Amino acid sequence: ELEVNTMIFIYICLFIVGIVFGSFFNVVGLRLPKNESLISPRSHCVNCNHILDWYELIPVFSYLFLKGKCRKCKQKISIQYPLIEIITGILYCLSFSIFGFTIETILSIVLVSMVVITIISDCKYMVILDEVLLFTTLIFIIVFPITGGFSYLLHSLFRGGILFLIMLIVKMIGDKSFKQESLGWGDVKLTFIAGMLLGFKLGIIYIFLGAILALPYAIYSTIKKSEGMIPFGPFLAISMLIIYWNSGLFYQFINILLGV
Repeated sequence: ELEVNTMIFIYICLFIVGIVFGSFFNVVGLRLPKNESLISPRSHCVNCNHILDWYELIPVFSYLFLKGKCRKCKQKISIQYPLIEIITGILYCLSFSIFGFTIETILSIVLVSMVVITIISDCKYMVILDEVLLFTTLIFIIVFPITGGFSYLLHSLFRGGILFLIMLIVKMIGDKSFKQESLGWGDVKLTFIAGMLLGFKLGIIYIFLGAILALPYAIYSTIKKSEGMIPFGPFLAISMLIIYWNSGLFYQFINILLGV
């Protein structure tokens, strides 16, 4: 009974940490692409510039308490804010559920954080933040020698570089074929992280799975005749998370394809 209560307590704590960080990720994903400070100005209503009091900044609960509207001007607050907070909390809990008390849980939480911010910034501004990619890479560089030694770190950097070059070649061919930018540089940089984390074989699967995930949205955009590029980063980031969480299953898939 004590063990069950302890696990419940851990999940509750992780969820709370997740929704708090999710609130911060909203700020990062919406402000950094515009070169705005994360500190100033203070959180405010985007419609009337009302500075939010502390009780209006409680993740999820403030949205429910305010019934999704600004306390001053009554303008609707975007559902994005509580959704990102709840999703981050759930994904943090899932990370622990999959990996338990291991260092992989830390890697998974870092990966989830990168994925959430990438979805926010790329969907809103078509930008994958270099600061977020660099932070994620540095965490991996610190953790990998702990999990597999210095040689493992070197191999992961090499695999990341190879996958980066492959994605770069795909971008160059696409740019030349379509006579416009086919992939953003953020997508190429993101692939370096995928190579580091997943390795070469799973990294290739990551590219194809990202394309498959993006296909329905691309078809929908074509039917609706939407103008502009489709943000590919969120689909690549989600693909990376899915494969990392199910790496054993995807390795089995690769072995079946190779007839091993």
